[in-house]
Amino acid sequence: MNVQAKPQTRAAGAAAPPVQGLHHYAYKCRDPEETRAFWEDLLGLPLVHVIEEHDVKTTTGETVSFAHFFFQMRDGSFVAFFDLGDGKKCAPDPATPAFVNHLALRVASEAELLEMKRRLEAAGHPVLGPIEHGEFVRSIYFWDPNGIRAEFAYTNETPEHAAHAAATARDKLDRWMRETSPAAHRAR
Repeated sequence: MNVQAKPQTRAAGAAAPPVQGLHHYAYKCRDPEETRAFWEDLLGLPLVHVIEEHDVKTTTGETVSFAHFFFQMRDGSFVAFFDLGDGKKCAPDPATPAFVNHLALRVASEAELLEMKRRLEAAGHPVLGPIEHGEFVRSIYFWDPNGIRAEFAYTNETPEHAAHAAATARDKLDRWMRETSPAAHRAR
């Protein structure tokens, strides 16, 4: 089983500057008020910034008008949305299982996780979970009004488990690539 060599991802020379955290993750929305009510009123993330542009050329070459609006989390990062004024939500990739692409948001405890579940269900949003993901994280899953799969999670692992997981992560990924990954099988 000869796995084809991939280009190195590490640049020669000095180490990359450290990534400080998530600034924002942006999605398309179908209705800005519906989106605002869900993320601000229901989930408690305040709307803190709106960028409005008319007939501008984007970084990918399209000329569009949009509102780009940001909801802030306690750590200073944001969930953001684009309203293009077309009433359409973002379309999922039909070749990708629905559980794969999702936004996981951190809460501090089991009590906070259960409170978010209660709030979502009381507002008519179905929730799956809590689900235990080994000794790492406990989560609930739901959909926002734009069809975005989202998760609330809290980390419940011990420092010892975290250290062991970090120490073995590369070996586990390498084994997956050798033994299981379709990419490895295509290269054979």
